[in-house]
Amino acid sequence: MARIVVLGGGESGVGAAVLAQKKGYDVFLSDAGVIKDKYRDMLDRYGLSWEDGKHTPELILNADEIIKSPGIPDTAPMMQQIHRQGIPVISEIEFAGRYTNAKMICVTGSNGKTTTTSLIYHIFRTAGYNVGLAGNIGRSLALQVAEENFDYYVIELSSFQLEGMYDFRANVAVLLNITPDHLDRYDYNMQNYVDAKMRIIRNQTTDDSFIYWEDDPIIARELKKYDIKSHLCPFSAIKEHGAIAYISDGHYEIEYPTPINMEEEELALTGRHNIYNQLAAGISANVMGVNGKVIVESLKNFQGVPHRLEKVAKVRGVQYVNDSKATNVNACFFALESMKTPTVLILGGTDKGNDYNEILPLVKEKCRALVFLGADNKKLHDFFGPVGIPIADTHSMADCVKACYEFAQPGDTVLLSPCCASFDLFKNMADRGNQFKELVCKL
Repeated sequence: MARIVVLGGGESGVGAAVLAQKKGYDVFLSDAGVIKDKYRDMLDRYGLSWEDGKHTPELILNADEIIKSPGIPDTAPMMQQIHRQGIPVISEIEFAGRYTNAKMICVTGSNGKTTTTSLIYHIFRTAGYNVGLAGNIGRSLALQVAEENFDYYVIELSSFQLEGMYDFRANVAVLLNITPDHLDRYDYNMQNYVDAKMRIIRNQTTDDSFIYWEDDPIIARELKKYDIKSHLCPFSAIKEHGAIAYISDGHYEIEYPTPINMEEEELALTGRHNIYNQLAAGISANVMGVNGKVIVESLKNFQGVPHRLEKVAKVRGVQYVNDSKATNVNACFFALESMKTPTVLILGGTDKGNDYNEILPLVKEKCRALVFLGADNKKLHDFFGPVGIPIADTHSMADCVKACYEFAQPGDTVLLSPCCASFDLFKNMADRGNQFKELVCKL
């Protein structure tokens, strides 16, 4: 009996362990941290062997294959030992893909992944398709393959997940954009990050579709390096070059394979970044045969996703907006670009090698004040201090919201769009956004 060891006891790892056991493997799961109660209960319910708080080499290095949770870097000491022993390492997505014939609609990009993935899923559900939502959102793909029988999966894929994918094939691959992100994971080498993103087209055939933003300079450069066999489906904000989907004279249009046309103002989501997300989602559904009328209706009634430009409340004439998912500079750029009123901007957290020059002109143009929220805000002070905009330095969400309340004037917007990861002060970006929302609602 082949032995599989799973590293990481979160949603991804536990799902992989359950599927591996169902497929007849000898399975062991190890997590250097503390496994949450709900995942401990699931492991025990399935009778799986596991440990947390440590990695025991004798129980790990005898594996025939390792399934690694995406958050574990290759620089981790145990990963170094695994690589020295030459044990194959794959991702949960790669493993799950071996055991399903479902069609895979896969979405990646530095920004917009969650919105686009959720919107595609919404369209498929509205159309009555038997579809699962997986990857960075929804339940583990492996767990769904083990316990469900979906015909389609819509999967949000991070660069971390793509690193461990080799034979997996996306029937529809969506690449929204590539901008600097997670550079601390990639030795501060942008090309390493780009290479991970481009793995989404790996193994595609002439039966598949590759949907991408035509105007992204990095994508345009990278496409020249690859012999792409899938059908190319570029989109653009305007009708130009070879784009099959675009905005023209106030209309949202898709040319292929079934023409779709609707008024731009009828789209549920506003802002330039959301135009791209809605174009990508519309093409994805279109190439998979979803009825055009259903696509149009779904684009009209989609409700958006939490923590992405989420309007929280209006207090004393000030609109508070939760964009906690903006964990890189480019995401903050699009959020700031969409602001129509003077803005108090909240920045800070765990810096991932950020270059803040991209948002500097918008900060100067649109921001009334800056509120820094992080364990260490020195880099932010050094960069934005010379701009001359009022700044508050905070190290808790309570102090942050208080500072915003004092800075903002009636008619302003307070925008949490931090540019950074959340792990210095919060459990994750959702915890950061939820604390923001809770405290705003108490003002």
